[in-house]
Amino acid sequence: MGAVYYAVNGKLIRRNNRITDKSECIKYNRSNLTNADTVGYVRQQTMLGDRGYNTISIDATAIANKQLGLGVNYSQIRQVRDVFLDQTYREESGRLAFYETYYSAIEEVETLLGEMDGASFQLSLDGLWVSIQELAKDPDSSVTQGLLMQRAYTFMTDAKAVYQGLCDYQDNLNRDIKNMVDEINEYGAKIKDLNEQIIKIETGGIEKANDLKDERNRLVDELSGLANIEYMTDAFGNTLVKIEGHMFVTPEKVNEIGYQLDEAATFYDVFWKDDTRLAKNSDGVEFYYGVEDAAVFDLSQDIATSMDTDIGELKALMITRGDHRANYTDLMAKYNDEGEMTATAADEYAKISDSVLMTVQAEFDRLVHGVVSVVNGALEQAWASGDGTYMSDGKGNPMQIFHRETADVSEAEDIYNSETLFTTSNLIINMELMQTPAKLSFMKPDGSVDYDTAELLKTSFEEKTMVLNPDNTNPMGISDYYASLVAHVANNGAVYKSIRDNEQITVDSTENARQQIIGVSTDEELSNMIRFQNAYNASSRYINVISEMLEHLLNALG
Repeated sequence: MGAVYYAVNGKLIRRNNRITDKSECIKYNRSNLTNADTVGYVRQQTMLGDRGYNTISIDATAIANKQLGLGVNYSQIRQVRDVFLDQTYREESGRLAFYETYYSAIEEVETLLGEMDGASFQLSLDGLWVSIQELAKDPDSSVTQGLLMQRAYTFMTDAKAVYQGLCDYQDNLNRDIKNMVDEINEYGAKIKDLNEQIIKIETGGIEKANDLKDERNRLVDELSGLANIEYMTDAFGNTLVKIEGHMFVTPEKVNEIGYQLDEAATFYDVFWKDDTRLAKNSDGVEFYYGVEDAAVFDLSQDIATSMDTDIGELKALMITRGDHRANYTDLMAKYNDEGEMTATAADEYAKISDSVLMTVQAEFDRLVHGVVSVVNGALEQAWASGDGTYMSDGKGNPMQIFHRETADVSEAEDIYNSETLFTTSNLIINMELMQTPAKLSFMKPDGSVDYDTAELLKTSFEEKTMVLNPDNTNPMGISDYYASLVAHVANNGAVYKSIRDNEQITVDSTENARQQIIGVSTDEELSNMIRFQNAYNASSRYINVISEMLEHLLNALG
């Protein structure tokens, strides 16, 4: 029998005593009614058992002995649950949380791309394109040169704002991962503590700790949304829990999940503490050694419902966040010093394709890199075709509108060196040209206007030389590229929204079916109370009639 709560003067009173009469059973119905809206409460049901028989006579030739029944007693109060519905609900709620996290990330990305203090990034890109078109009409005009520099600066600042927004959201997910690991460990500790309390109460075989079991099952429900769990009850009544196939809650302890910043001190690695060991660095600071071999999640697996690899909010956060700040090099093939390909573009893209944030970071950075390559490339080509003085910065280098924060102008771009990359995070404007746009002279040494370079800048912007990613190799120009990027995000959002909505329907239908069993029906409980009350009154009337008959006989015969 579990603990009972019934209302007395508007307060919930807990009882742990055994049922001794019908009035006690009514109190249990009151408990169900009182807790009808209590989260996690499971309907309790009264179980009746035989009290035994008085043997009047034994006859070996008869079919049965003559016995007189003594009625029934109330043997226990049990919880009403369906283990199969519980299992289905917990699995599907974990899958719902996984796709809900994915969809929320895509919504955030759509906001960052579409809105930036009320203006979309598309306006910045269009503004730069308009300035290039105007420059092609009148290259030597200080007005068109100034417009180009102004729009280039706006493009750069807006691009950096979008990319920084993606990085900030990545950091938010990183903090969510840390907090969720703490939450999971806390759930594990509470489940273990409840296991101990329940065993203490039920060891004597008299009481049933149903109220504590309700809380334990509620914690398992919550935990199932955070991670892919397996659970069972051992012979002693402990609820044991596995996460991703690894023992989490055991009768003896909770195998906690740990987190530790990676080598770049950027993101948290998530691992099993019991599979690592503590060590100290040269400064005496403790750290976990062997984290790579103790990872909680195998993120190299394909995401598929058939493989149950799409369950749990924590895993979705890990995948969505990714493991580094992505840029355009994550969409490129890699080569060794001998020029041999070590990884194809498809191989590199496969490493980030499951993360919506890293995918958009890389694709967006490719757009920015493409714009920089077109603008700076046209000016460098004009410089290279002359005597070294035309389109020169005066230091023997070509004039460039975009510079890098961490590299000298003369340093060649090297995809294996993050400091020399023209990436969004590394981009700055040429402040000398920004302050004096007229230095961007399109006047050749012979005094003629350089329409060719201005036209090259325009045609390069329109050329269909870019591809979105290794899975989408349709050639496109810069303006079409951004539209394709936004469409790619929107299509993914529509897909994950559909999956999320279907999972929500599945979870809701399963929970409705589960509530039909574990939930409290006020009409049913009220009818039971009336039934027990009438039975109690009928018994009382029976006793009163017998008492009156005996009293009449005694008085009449006396």
